Order: sequence, then structure tokens, then C-alpha cells
Amino acid sequence: MVFLEDPQPHSACNYVQTEPHQPVFTSNPLKKLAIVASIAAGVQYGWALQLSLLTPYTQLLGVKHAWVSFVWLCGPISGLVFQPTVGYYSDRCTSRFGRRRPYIVAGALLLSFGVLLIGFAADIGRALGDSLIYGSKPRAVACFVLGFWILDIANNIIQSPCRALLADLSEGNDAMVTIGNALFAFYMAVGNILGYAAGAYLNIYHILPFTKTEACDIYCANLKTCFLISILLIAVIITLVCVTVKEERLDPSNLMQYKQGINGEEVAPSLLTQLGTAIRSISEPMKILYVITALTWVGWFPFILYDTDWMGKEVFGGSPVGDPLQIKMYDQGIREGSLGLILYVVMLGVVSLFMEPILRFLGSVRRVWGIGNMILAACMGLTLLITKMAEDARHTALKETGSALIPPPLEVKVSYFALFTALGIPQAVKSLHDHRRVTFRVNYFNSR
Repeated sequence: MVFLEDPQPHSACNYVQTEPHQPVFTSNPLKKLAIVASIAAGVQYGWALQLSLLTPYTQLLGVKHAWVSFVWLCGPISGLVFQPTVGYYSDRCTSRFGRRRPYIVAGALLLSFGVLLIGFAADIGRALGDSLIYGSKPRAVACFVLGFWILDIANNIIQSPCRALLADLSEGNDAMVTIGNALFAFYMAVGNILGYAAGAYLNIYHILPFTKTEACDIYCANLKTCFLISILLIAVIITLVCVTVKEERLDPSNLMQYKQGINGEEVAPSLLTQLGTAIRSISEPMKILYVITALTWVGWFPFILYDTDWMGKEVFGGSPVGDPLQIKMYDQGIREGSLGLILYVVMLGVVSLFMEPILRFLGSVRRVWGIGNMILAACMGLTLLITKMAEDARHTALKETGSALIPPPLEVKVSYFALFTALGIPQAVKSLHDHRRVTFRVNYFNSR
């Protein structure tokens, strides 16, 4: 049996108010779960902007297409390093403001700084000497890459304590864990819809007209406006969370007792030691599970990196540089891709809300996980078919009208919108496992 059910520690189920690691007050738990889960909307709004707009933006800054993947390496690297590290230290944080909120606030401040660097990269590059002529803009690119890495690190810093705070509020109650997961997934969908809708709107820069400058054209101004809105959104949400959800301070004496053992004989190993021990003790089924998870990310990563760029270049036949018609078709493909991503997150939200009935119907988590992976594999294969359909339509148009730069026919549009919609199903399954993983970690620590 490859996939194992998530274990439920019995000590976590007996979690009571007198537990030394009790982190939050328990009044109005549903209201607090909803407020904390809303952080996902602010974070996912920024993620949606990244996924739909930043790859095309790098083309405008003159970054070679082959180098874009190296820029996006920040996501998996920061997730690999910062999520477990922040989770480890937030579990043991003795700040008077609580265990989770200091990291959430720090992540929000870092996120705002990264967003400003990205949005104003072209302006900063111009001020430092970049040319206005299309081509490589090294100073703007350097500013963009720095801001991009800061933004991805900040997103990972925020998400881990946020999920952990939801687990704290659930207090080991399975029903509350399920509600927290559903609310988090729902707000993820809300944030994604807002982000992709903003990316699909051509003239959103009119909200903040000062964003259009000599170095920043309409497309750049739209991106800048969207990111400035994201700063405002995350600031409002984080402030609401910090004001309404109070955490009790983790008693340092209890933490010292946890580190040294009750009789002072047992010393807790370091983070790296624990990771090494865990890797060596992994069972064969879990090793297979990790390999399969890695392979699914081989499929996910290229698509989320190039989905809108794929739409602009392969499906619509446009280009970010060239004659006005090529640029127009590329921009139209980007906007159509953003609309497709809206359908993707709507499906993600719907499936997430009905995940528990789906689990009961199919009988186990491993079946849901397996079906999700099969749907993902089928969707990745369909990208080749859709590209071929679009190319054939352009060849036919070239023979009949003398121009290949036409919008895709109806059957191609139906196909790519169906593809984006179907991808929401495996993403919902992935979100379920992310939340259960963090919940198990927090319940395990709190039960010690």
C-alpha cells in the first residue's frame, strides 16, 4: 500500500485547556478560524499575480526565455528551506505576542518590500541607467529577481504559521480541523479569483494612474497597480488577525522542560539532526510516496510557470516582441489564460468544500490522491493536443486568408478552458494534504 492514512495522535485528541502548550483562547472558534483562514486570500492574491503576470513581465524586461526557470527556482527552494524552518521555530516561539503572529507579521512586512521591488523594477532600473529601448535591462532585472526571491520567501514565511494557527485553534478536534481546511481552501480560491481577474483586466492601472511612467508601459503599470493593491489587502487582513485572535505566550519554563526532558536527562536534538533521523527512518512505502510527489511537481512546475505564456505564444501564436499584431495576440492570450485560471480556482474552491463527502464516497485519502494525480497527468498530456489544434487552425487560416495571427477557433477555446478547469481538482487534493501535514505536526508538538 503506497499511500498511508494521516495518523491521528491520541494525545492530541485529548487536548485540554490546562495543556502547557495551549496557544490560543477558545471563545468563538469558528469566527477565529474564518478570520485566520482569510490570510490565504491575501497570500493567494499575490501568488495569482505571480503565476499569471510575472513570466510575461520578465519577457518585457529582456530576460531570456531559458533563464526564466532559474528565476522561478526560488519557489521550491524557499519552500524547502523556510517552511520547515519557520514551522520548527514558531512551534517553540516564546514571544509575548504568541507563537504564530510574530512570524505572520514579519512575513507580511517582507512581502510588502518584495512587491514594491518587483512593481517598481523598471522605474528603478531606468533611474540607475537602463535604456528605454527593448532589450535586456540588467538593473531592472536585478531588482526584479531580488524582489521575486524576497516575495517567495515571504509567502512561505506567512503560510506555515497561518496553517499552524488554524491547527492551534482546532485544538485536536477532527471536525474543527476539517472546517479549518475547508475555510483555508475557500479563501485560497477567493484570493486566486481576485488575482487572476485583476491580471485579466487590461486597464486596471486607471485605478492608480501614477503607475504608468516613462519606463513602465500599460502592461507594467497594470502589474504595478495589482501588486500595490495586494499590499493593501494583506495589510488589512493581517491587522484584523492580530487584533481579533489573541495567543497565549508559550511559557519558557515549559519549553525548557521540553528541550531537556522531565528529569533533565533527555536533550531534544537539533532541527538538522531530527531531519537526518527522519530521512534515515523513512519506510519503503513513504519513499515511494515522496518519489511520486516529486514526479507530480515535475508536471505542476512547468505549467504554473509558463501557463499564460503558453497561451500567448503557443495557443494564440503571439509574441511579447515584434509587430503590433503579434504583441496584441500575445496580450490576448495572457488575458485568456488569466480567465482560464479563474475557472481553475473556482473548481479548486468547489472541490475543496466538498472534499469530506468525496473522501467518504471513495473510502480513503489514498484513492483521492491517486485519482487527483491521474487527472493531473491527463491534463498535462492535453496541453500537447491543444497546441497542435491551435497550430493547425493557424495553418488553415494562413492558406485561406494569408494571415496566421487570428484568435483560436471555438473548439480550441473550449479545450483550454476545460483544461484549466480540470486542473482545479488535483490542486484541491494537494491543498488537503498540505493542511493535514501541518495539522499533524502541530498536534504532535502540542501533545508532547
